[in-house]
Amino acid sequence: MANIVKEFNENRSRLNDLILEADNKVIKRIFNLDTNAFMEGALDVPTKELIGLVASLVLRCDDCVKYHLGRCHAVGLSKEQTFEALAIGQLIGGTIVIPHLRRAAEYWDALEDKSKA
Repeated sequence: MANIVKEFNENRSRLNDLILEADNKVIKRIFNLDTNAFMEGALDVPTKELIGLVASLVLRCDDCVKYHLGRCHAVGLSKEQTFEALAIGQLIGGTIVIPHLRRAAEYWDALEDKSKA
């Protein structure tokens, strides 16, 4: 199951490289803005990642959910903390986000399996 993490990360990196090779100033600035928004500031990085995770779940962006789950895991958030945030997203997003929540749970398990290997 940890293979889904590897596949997602490799595909995301490959596609980001493809986009950035176009050398479009607006796209590069948006990517930079995204990077800077999630840096330490008045809010710490884990809090920002949880906000990104909840927003991604509510917007039903599976790629974004996977990315923020990976970041939540990387910055040391526990399963309990992460799933509490996902519960808020479920509450706000309603039942339509249940399929995305299922995939999020599967991906979190894969992240945990990968870290044990």
